[in-house]
Amino acid sequence: MRRIRLGAVWMAALVTSAAASGCSSGGGGGSSSSATPSSTATSSAPGQSAGPYGAASSASAGAQATVKTASVGKLGTILVDGKGRTLYLFEADKSTTSTCNGPCAAAWPPLLTSGAPSVGGSAKSGLLGTSKRSDGKTQVTYHGHPLYSYAGDSKPGDTNGQALNQFGAEWYVVGVSGNKVDLS
Repeated sequence: MRRIRLGAVWMAALVTSAAASGCSSGGGGGSSSSATPSSTATSSAPGQSAGPYGAASSASAGAQATVKTASVGKLGTILVDGKGRTLYLFEADKSTTSTCNGPCAAAWPPLLTSGAPSVGGSAKSGLLGTSKRSDGKTQVTYHGHPLYSYAGDSKPGDTNGQALNQFGAEWYVVGVSGNKVDLS
């Protein structure tokens, strides 16, 4: 099962690359859950590249990232970005500094911001923060965890990255408390 999911990551990255270069590809399968975002999504900033959701996971220059909440099936209320994309934590990150770079960051794009991040829904502003990445960009953190989306999620509400073991550790969706949601 893990091999199939890893293959889905690389396929999603390939589809994303094709979409960004103007090519098209047929829709893919994969499991998903419906999500009900607790606040409205913000639109893409000019110059922001398109991804599987129609907007990049990271904020463009001067853009402010938003962390809000959505109810997603059996996972309950979890953190999502301003477009409703599921946010994950990486268990290899032992502090607010990300350890996910290069190919890891291609499969698990960090939630970046150029302005102060904001919260929506039942997300807690006191748990929101930022940290500098190795490339100098600013990544959003929540309860001390750097936040990421997953290239294998094709639409808001997808949680295909839940409990995957990739790039040396497991990935989990993040609950409102800032802790991983682990149903195992």
